[in-house]
Amino acid sequence: MKTVLVVGGGPAGLMAAGQAAINGAQVMLLEKMQRPGRKLCITGKGRCNLTNTAELPDFLIHFGRNGQFLRQAFARFFTKELMDFLSGLGLELVTERGGRVFPASGKAPDVLKVLQHWITACGAVIRCNSPVEGLIIKAGRIGGVLCCGREIAGDAVIVATGGASYPATGSTGAGYLLAESAGHTMVPVRPALVPLETATGGTCSMAGLELRNIGIRLLIDGKKRQQAFGEIAFTETGLSGPLTLTFSGTVVDALREGRKVAFSIDLKPALDEAKLDARLLRDFTARTKERFDSVLRGLLPRQLVQICLDATGIPPQRPAGEITARERRGLRIWIKDFRLEITGHRPLAEAIVTAGGVDLGEIDPRTMESRRTAGLYLAGEILDIQGDTGGYNLQAAFSTGWLAGRSAAAP
Repeated sequence: MKTVLVVGGGPAGLMAAGQAAINGAQVMLLEKMQRPGRKLCITGKGRCNLTNTAELPDFLIHFGRNGQFLRQAFARFFTKELMDFLSGLGLELVTERGGRVFPASGKAPDVLKVLQHWITACGAVIRCNSPVEGLIIKAGRIGGVLCCGREIAGDAVIVATGGASYPATGSTGAGYLLAESAGHTMVPVRPALVPLETATGGTCSMAGLELRNIGIRLLIDGKKRQQAFGEIAFTETGLSGPLTLTFSGTVVDALREGRKVAFSIDLKPALDEAKLDARLLRDFTARTKERFDSVLRGLLPRQLVQICLDATGIPPQRPAGEITARERRGLRIWIKDFRLEITGHRPLAEAIVTAGGVDLGEIDPRTMESRRTAGLYLAGEILDIQGDTGGYNLQAAFSTGWLAGRSAAAP
């Protein structure tokens, strides 16, 4: 019987351990924390966005240039297979807006519970409080691991230690050192799906504000790089929310290169310039004697009124009927192009996922086996793979873990 050691008890490691066990291997999962799956329990704001029902071509686009690496794993174990697998374990699932799939209970720990039960039923052993300090490599082949000061022999080792975000859950980046010791090249690690910081000023007064159904253009050095429709949220330090997280990977890389980054926000994307102008004229005419700032409150969220007044320079006490055509044009331009300068991002510890990791060119996408050390497999966030928010990253973790587990157990 082949012995497989799995390092890390996150989604990739859990899937890998179970798959290796049901394919005939003797499996031991080594988790350094007191219990496995701690990061899994906080994903999707504690609800665990497991996957997304997007078709494969669209799914891969959400991983950018590295998405093609996942094609082999997804061909074997993709959304339908994951949903059928979890349903077969007794976990009821629901599909929500945007194709996002969650456990029906809305509780991420329920996912961990069924996975742990499944792994144990498959015969795999889970050992917690067992940090792996090194890999045992002899003549270019894996021979086991060094754990808690002693050697544990293994015919194959799967490293699924995650990235370096949310270190309190155990994702401290320790797996990168293991990979490097096996001869792997590391793509620089940086935060992805991370809140952004804006230039100091009035944005602090907007903390807690959520803008929905807006359009955003990501501008780098004044040129449009990306565009999307959705929602953002203001924080004490800047911006969060789905669109912010989606753009954050590109923003982080641009800021690292010293480039200027800004968001151009269209607060009324459903109205073109002509329709918005007609709307403003109608409001000003109907409320001709009312103060301008009072009319604005019917057009904008309360927290944006003062920001708008400062930007347009229109006196707040001026009657709406006295607003000039030139001032109305300035207001219209601001509503369709509300600019926010992006000056930084929150630290890696606050990122949902980690960008960078093990160079994909050194991994066989058909098996997840290392091209540097025979018998070593890598899966999940330790690889240089990062997708958008919406269930994409967890599917990648489960799929690469599934493939690594089966491949490691093969004769």
